[in-house]
Amino acid sequence: MNAPKFKASTYKSDIEPVWCPGCGDFHVLLSITKALAELGRPPEDIAVVSGIGCSSRIPAYTNCYGFHGVHGRSLALSAGLKVARPDLTVMVMSGDGDGFSIGGNHFLHACRRNVDMTYVVMDNRVYGMTKGQPSPTTESDWDSALSPGGTGLRAFHPLVIALASGANFVAREFSGNIKATTRTLVEAVNHPGFSFVEILSPCVTFRPDEKEWKNTVHKAQVEETDDPARAARRIMTDDGMNTGILYRGRRPPYKAKVSDEIGDIAPLEAAFEV
Repeated sequence: MNAPKFKASTYKSDIEPVWCPGCGDFHVLLSITKALAELGRPPEDIAVVSGIGCSSRIPAYTNCYGFHGVHGRSLALSAGLKVARPDLTVMVMSGDGDGFSIGGNHFLHACRRNVDMTYVVMDNRVYGMTKGQPSPTTESDWDSALSPGGTGLRAFHPLVIALASGANFVAREFSGNIKATTRTLVEAVNHPGFSFVEILSPCVTFRPDEKEWKNTVHKAQVEETDDPARAARRIMTDDGMNTGILYRGRRPPYKAKVSDEIGDIAPLEAAFEV
């Protein structure tokens, strides 16, 4: 058996992460580099795009083409990149604040458009980089100095939204389960269309209670499905701790009509003359 062409270290940059010691994102980064090594695609054929937040630092920590965009706009950037360069493997990194708050509308329409790219959201149910505010996925009764007694707001359910909006692949993993997360990321990248992977990634600084996730996450007992109705019933009765691939759809990915032909731009220029 031939040795792998690339190792996980091939995809790791020389920049040291500045996450808090014990942050789940360390394990997510390891899973990503292991998945890229298993996929066997050269670093120059991969683009890693992000927005703002702790998790969005990942492009700097990978040895691929990277783009650190503005808050909540990573999916718009990535869709444009993938449409213009369909030969690239495009992975998008986000967090629950960046992805589901200011980036929430982009999330809906990225699922709907079904462009062939992979969206990885590290969900710790808190704004970690900006010191502990509740995020869209924070439990309504989570008591903190910034939200005494909790927000009283219903938590955003990313998997339900992704499925209802048209994502072609929906999964959840736990950052501490590196082997399972790596395998799911490989499956997500290889699956055509928009793939969404939520990774439960504890924030040990502002949500130390999440250290217990390692004892509460569990492999989903129900097999993955390509039936949206079955997937919806399964997700709506989910306890938030089920892991694995939940839905693998068959919708064909969006294909843009890209032409190398350059037309006469004189009429366009004339229209903008002052």
